[in-house]
Amino acid sequence: QVQLVESGGGLVQPGGSLRLSCAASEDIFRFYDMGWYRQAPGKQREMVATISRSGVTNYGNSVKGRFTISRDDAQLTMSLQMNSLQPEDTAAYYCNAVKWATVYWGRGTQVTVSS
Repeated sequence: QVQLVESGGGLVQPGGSLRLSCAASEDIFRFYDMGWYRQAPGKQREMVATISRSGVTNYGNSVKGRFTISRDDAQLTMSLQMNSLQPEDTAAYYCNAVKWATVYWGRGTQVTVSS
């Protein structure tokens, strides 16, 4: 059974930083492209950042220059470093793994940016 387990969410003040992590199995890291998505209440889920098996990254326009995605295949962990957080970054953040038509999702971790 494939499991993606997110951690690291929480409450942070505007301008602050958080680091999210996603733990997964070795097969996920060997064969899947991965990414982070987020969904705010009343809004559609949107792509935050993706990283391919070869390390090619892609970012949503709203987070470019503030967020950094990375993966550590030895530690079986994907991370999202989020800096300069703003209230509009408040959402549930989901880890994602994709190979062709197969998609897996984690259960999500809540990020709330508020003073």
